[in-house]
Amino acid sequence: MPIESIEIPAAEGTAEALVAHPSTGSGPFPGVIFYMDAFGLRPRIQEMAQRIADWGYVVLAPNVFYREGKAAELAPAGDMSTDEGREAAGKAAFPRVGRLTSDKALPDIDAWVSALRSLDGVAPGPIGTTGYCMGARLAVRTATSHPDDVAACGGFHAGGLVTEEPDSPHLGLKDAKARFVFGHADHDRSMAPEAVARLGETLKDAGLEASNEIYKGAPHGYTMADTSAFHPEATERHFTELRALLDGALKG
Repeated sequence: MPIESIEIPAAEGTAEALVAHPSTGSGPFPGVIFYMDAFGLRPRIQEMAQRIADWGYVVLAPNVFYREGKAAELAPAGDMSTDEGREAAGKAAFPRVGRLTSDKALPDIDAWVSALRSLDGVAPGPIGTTGYCMGARLAVRTATSHPDDVAACGGFHAGGLVTEEPDSPHLGLKDAKARFVFGHADHDRSMAPEAVARLGETLKDAGLEASNEIYKGAPHGYTMADTSAFHPEATERHFTELRALLDGALKG
């Protein structure tokens, strides 16, 4: 089944979302929420969502920037395979990230979870989530705000998981029940080694099963094959670790 586009009633309007189903097999299948990076819904996100779906999951990827416009309107206009093109796209995208504050994100997360559970072919029971760059923060917030729903949470080349703000994502981990896998970018200014260590301590203190690793040599954005940050080896490592997480928590 090809990827389909649906509309979801969200907290402040209607949000587009992509839905990927397994190419083979009969359901129902566990559900997974896929949180995009700052550059939005585009072919690369479709490719990644379908690859995860083909492991035996129904994957929902919402346009978390629906307040700012349609996915096509927000998609990068230029070639991001060069550093200059990626930087130009970032200048347009990053302000949107700052405007998606936790007080806006949390009601939306409620909508994404409800929408996933209502999709045809989604099995009852626990769900998973994975997020990229700023999407990793949303994945963590999903696991911490819906602990009885989310059994698996992945976060890759994440930024800002540990801050000094009162709503820092890591502070909610005390309420989570999921298994976690984090694959951090190397020398990442948005998730420095000190922040990675603090995240690890918080996961340990919460008694959570977790992997919290820095992928040596992998830059921020390493999974995004349409950008200059793409790192094939780190990307494949991420897929391997994410599949083990989802299969273990949702199918084990």
